[in-house]
Amino acid sequence: MNQFKIGELLTIGFMMFSIFFGAGNVIFPPALGQAAGDHTLTAMAGFLLTGVGLPLLGITAIALQGGKYIELINRRTYLWFATALLVVLYLCIGPVFAVPRTGAVSFEIGIRPFLGDDGLTIGQAVYTALFFGASYYLSLNPNKLIDRVGKVLTPLLLIVLAVLFAKSFAAPLGDILPATGNYVASPFAQGFQDGYQTMDLLASIAIGTLVVNAVRMRGVTDNRAIGRICLFAGLITVTLMACVYGSLAYLGATSASVLGHSANGGQLLASAVGIFFGPAGNGLLAAIIILACLTTSCGMLSGGAWFFNKLLKNRISYERLLLLFTLFSFAASNIGLTQIIALAVPFLVTIYPLVIVFVLLSLFDRFIGWRKSIYQGALDFTLAFSLIDGLNAAGVHVTVLNNILSQYIPFYSLMMGWVIPALCGAAFGFVISLFQTAPAGGASSTER
Repeated sequence: MNQFKIGELLTIGFMMFSIFFGAGNVIFPPALGQAAGDHTLTAMAGFLLTGVGLPLLGITAIALQGGKYIELINRRTYLWFATALLVVLYLCIGPVFAVPRTGAVSFEIGIRPFLGDDGLTIGQAVYTALFFGASYYLSLNPNKLIDRVGKVLTPLLLIVLAVLFAKSFAAPLGDILPATGNYVASPFAQGFQDGYQTMDLLASIAIGTLVVNAVRMRGVTDNRAIGRICLFAGLITVTLMACVYGSLAYLGATSASVLGHSANGGQLLASAVGIFFGPAGNGLLAAIIILACLTTSCGMLSGGAWFFNKLLKNRISYERLLLLFTLFSFAASNIGLTQIIALAVPFLVTIYPLVIVFVLLSLFDRFIGWRKSIYQGALDFTLAFSLIDGLNAAGVHVTVLNNILSQYIPFYSLMMGWVIPALCGAAFGFVISLFQTAPAGGASSTER
C-alpha cells in the first residue's frame, strides 16, 4: 500500500518548510506590516496566497507529473516560450535577484547594526566579497556540509524567531498606525504582489523534483498518491509559514510608531531585535542569518550553473558558469537590498502571472489532455497583460492604453488585469481544440 505514516508526512512537511523558508524571506512580512498598519490582516491574506499557497500548489502540480515538470512545460507550450520562461526563472532565483539578496540581507541584518555610517560602503564590499567567496568555494566542492548545516540552522532560526515573537506579542514595540501607500485602498492586491518577492513559486518549479524524489524513496510510485502526500505534507508547511509570516507582519505593524518607516525589512528586523535584546541579540541573529543565507546562496548558485551548463550543452563548463554567476551576484549585492528589491519587482510582475496560470492549468492536466491550445491561449493572453504590468511597475507608463484598459478590464488598476484575459484565453484555446484532432493513440496527460 502506498500509504504514509504520520511521522513520514511530518518529515516531508518539515523538508518542504526548510526549502521554502529561506532566510531572505524573513524581510518581507515585517516591511508589509509596517506599511499596511491597520490593514495588515487583509494584506497578509494576499501575501500568504502567493507566498505560501501558490508554492504549495506548484509542488502538488509537479508531484502529479511525477517530477517531470520541465518536460510538461515543453510539451504544453511553445519551445521558445518554455526556454525563455526557464531562463528568466533561473536567473531570477539565481544570480540576478535571489542570490544577491542573500548577501544583501545577511549584511543588513548581520553586519550593518555594528557599523557606523562612514564605514557602510567599504564594510558591505568586504563582507560580500567574503560571503560570495565562501559561496563559490562550497558550491565548487559540493558535499553534505550545506545540507547538514541547513538542517541545524533552520531550527535555530525558528527558535530565535519564536523568542522574538513571544517578546513582541507580550510587549509590543508600539501602536499599530493607519495604512500607507497602496495598502490604504487595495491591501489584498498589494499583499498578493508582495508575495511575488519570496520567489517561492518560481523556486518550486526548480526544486519540486527534490520533494517528489523524497516521497518516491519511501516506496510510493503512483503519481496521484504522491500528489496527495505532497498536498497533506504541504498543509504542515502552510501552517508553519503562516504562523511565522503572520508574526513577522505583526512585529512590523507595531514598529512604525517607534522606528518610523524603515528602508527595508532587513533594517526593521535588526532594529527590533536590538531594542528587545540588545547587541547580544543582534549578534546571535546575525550568525544564524549569515550562515542560513550562505547555504541558500550555495544551493541557488550551483542549481543555476547546472541548469545553464545543460542548456548550453556543456559548451561552458559548470565551474566557469559558477564563477561568472558568483562575480555577478557579488557586484549586484553591493547596490543595496532596497535597490535589489525595487529592480526585481518589474521582472516578477511579468513572469509570476505566467507561472501562476501554467501551474493552475497543470493541476487539471489529466482533464485537459492533448489540448495544449488551452495552455497556449491562456498564456498568450496572460503574457500580453503581464508585459504591460511589468512596464508599469518599471515606471514606463503608456497613459492612453492604461486609461482604456482600466475602464474595460477588471482588476487592471490593481496590476492584476491578466486574470480575466487568462480565463478568456483558456476558453478560446478550448474552442480551437474542438476543430483539432487528437494525436494518434490518444495521448494523455500521463504521457512521458
